[in-house]
Amino acid sequence: MGKLESEQSTLTGGPYKEPPRGLGRRKGTVLVVSSLGGFLVTFMGSAINIALPLIGAEFKVSAVTLSWVSLAYVLVSGACLLPAGRLADLYGRVRIFTYGMVIFSVFALASAFAPSAPVLLVLRALNGIGLATGSATSTALVITAYPPHIRGRALGLNVACIYSGLTLGPVLGGFIVHQLGWRALFVITGVLGLINVWLPAKRLLNLDRRHEAAGRFDVIGAAVYAVGLTAVLVGLSFLPALFGAALTAAGAAGLGLFVWWEGRASDPLLDMTLFRRNRVFALSNAAALIQYSATAAVVFLLSLYLQYNRGLDPQKAGLVLVTGSVVQVLLAPLVGRLTDRLERRYLASAGMAAGVLGILGLSFAGETTPFWYIIVTLCVLNGGVAFFSTPNTHAVMNSVDTRLVGVASATLATMRQAGMNLSQGIATMVLALEVGRRAIEPADYPQLLESLRISYWIFTALSLVGVAACLVGPRRKPRETE
Repeated sequence: MGKLESEQSTLTGGPYKEPPRGLGRRKGTVLVVSSLGGFLVTFMGSAINIALPLIGAEFKVSAVTLSWVSLAYVLVSGACLLPAGRLADLYGRVRIFTYGMVIFSVFALASAFAPSAPVLLVLRALNGIGLATGSATSTALVITAYPPHIRGRALGLNVACIYSGLTLGPVLGGFIVHQLGWRALFVITGVLGLINVWLPAKRLLNLDRRHEAAGRFDVIGAAVYAVGLTAVLVGLSFLPALFGAALTAAGAAGLGLFVWWEGRASDPLLDMTLFRRNRVFALSNAAALIQYSATAAVVFLLSLYLQYNRGLDPQKAGLVLVTGSVVQVLLAPLVGRLTDRLERRYLASAGMAAGVLGILGLSFAGETTPFWYIIVTLCVLNGGVAFFSTPNTHAVMNSVDTRLVGVASATLATMRQAGMNLSQGIATMVLALEVGRRAIEPADYPQLLESLRISYWIFTALSLVGVAACLVGPRRKPRETE
């Protein structure tokens, strides 16, 4: 293969390759390790919200300080995702995944013994490094270990575990916090993380493949990327205030500088030609960004609606909200199997279209809407998310050469994280414009309902754009069905 063909192969996925002999032989272990890692990081991210009131009561801190207990975890992980993916491609995916789980577990355990809120914030930020490494490499591990004709079902199971973490976080986390206290939440998560360190260290590390010949790590690019993305994510949380707009603009300029630098670096953190010449990679990542931007804040807004406009207590509201997540978890393995047999772009676009129906349906909810209607529309929305996620992930990961799957996995995780923050930013901005930045009173309930409708209309429009982006996915190749 000549140089030009080799470069094109890198951009478009290259020839069919069986997984490395060692990892392929132990693909079951790889799936267990990556899925447990995905469960733990999402569980910790969602369960901590249940513990915040008790943390605030013990340390006697404001609600703003408490919000940073969650935000620090998210911001640091977002800044580290892409660097973690590149390190995995260079020095071995099992190795970097294992190091990430060590960081995650150690700082989770350390958080359980935090003597003050500032110390807890620092430990949570360091914990976010482990979250980033696990998120950036878990999908890459599955892709590396499984051949194309059964990757879909493996990815489906992996996605189901990730969704299970999000679903069980508030429920199981609430039980742990209520029975044992908030510190026990960190202890249990940290211990499970250490178990997930032992398994790859014992069975997989000796099978890992290093890729030093692929280049050097781009330190400057990583620094510019981290600062720019963090500024954007923090800025979005302060919109529409002038400070938020300025910080978002500064962060966007920083990301523009990152793109410029990456186009000139000899060993870029992210090869920008992947976006310019690989249509599937570019538009599938765009679809992921749009999908999470359109759906991530829906449950947050719906929880406000159920508790303020409909008068449900938090426990009953949680039971309504969890129905959609259960559908999502149950459908994910099925969609994984379908991904191995059917056109991925049609599955992903159908999932996005179902999301359009679900979000649009929620926009018509009022003060007397039956709860069964809320549950059905929520299940349609979450079912659509399940039908979108696995095929879209498969499309992104299969669109690049195997030596770049770490960066591809990290890029997709970055799109997911950025989309979730953008979704929350849109919802927060609309709430601030309609209701204001103050405690919600009964007199504000009509404005609250109107702000929900406006947000859902915006999310519906985004989803319609996402359907078009999904349709450019790759057609199935005969070699993938053999």
